[in-house]
Amino acid sequence: MSEAMNICVFGAGAIGGHVAARLHAGGARVSVVARGAHLEAIRRNGLVVHAPDAEIRARVDAAEDPAELGRQDCVIVAVKAPALPSVARSIAPLLGPDTSVAFFMNGIPWWYFHGHAGAGAGRRLETIDPGGAVWDAIGPQRAIGGVVWSACHVGEPGVIHVAGAKNHFDLGEPDGSLSPRAQALADAMRGGGLDTRVTPNIREDVWRKLAGNLMAAPFAVLTQSRSYQFFSDPDCANAIAQIAREVGEIGRAMGVPFKQDIPAEIAAGSKRDHLASLAQDLVQGRPMEIDSLFSVPQMFAREKGVPTPMLDLMVALVKLRARSAGLYQPLAGTQ
Repeated sequence: MSEAMNICVFGAGAIGGHVAARLHAGGARVSVVARGAHLEAIRRNGLVVHAPDAEIRARVDAAEDPAELGRQDCVIVAVKAPALPSVARSIAPLLGPDTSVAFFMNGIPWWYFHGHAGAGAGRRLETIDPGGAVWDAIGPQRAIGGVVWSACHVGEPGVIHVAGAKNHFDLGEPDGSLSPRAQALADAMRGGGLDTRVTPNIREDVWRKLAGNLMAAPFAVLTQSRSYQFFSDPDCANAIAQIAREVGEIGRAMGVPFKQDIPAEIAAGSKRDHLASLAQDLVQGRPMEIDSLFSVPQMFAREKGVPTPMLDLMVALVKLRARSAGLYQPLAGTQ
């Protein structure tokens, strides 16, 4: 690009911190919104990333109040779904007339039916955007979908550890267009060494990632085991395969026939030494993103008449575990 982009990463945790450091390394003008000890460490030492292919220290502007950072060309939102209402309340100072907002989040996104060509076009998902707070404050026309294939964790405040050498990102407009703004963000990410693709079928990637999350997250939460432990167990592997098949059926019923190779995914999982992010949230006492990962896909299944007995069992158990830890307060109708 002829001129560096101004990019703010709202939520500089594991994924957001990794992306922010890479963008900075690639020449973008980067700022981050963070809180607490993490914010203080970033201000003091910069963002530090330990990855198999690089060691990065990125001195970036950091603030808790977005008003300190000013208008941006692009904002990347990399918070967990329960934090979306707080993003909606505070993001306005970052937004100019043409600012795009890319959402790097797990599960079904709040913008899912914006630009949708099929049934439900324009539908708002109150379960993950109560009162339409994000829809109204940010506007779906700004949204770029983002799907992250990267295993990271915050080792200590300001320090991000990246588990694997393969870190892939999918970007896509809700309407399927290959827009200049999505291409510009992808170029900035590639400039920092991130494998990034712009796709006209972002919902396929949403469902593919969702299936992977639902294959691993319930077992990690309920057993506090790492991926290779339950993927390698024959009985768990059978249950994991059933969940994957059920999620595939939901996706097809929603008009998104995404590709699945379940045996290959189970084989890959059996070699992965990683604690799923939802289980990390449980261990660290952080609000758990239950609804975007579990409640909305289950709601879609019921609307479409897709039987999901294994998924239903796991959803019930995970919600019970999250509620007992005080980390999930379901909205009415999502229990």
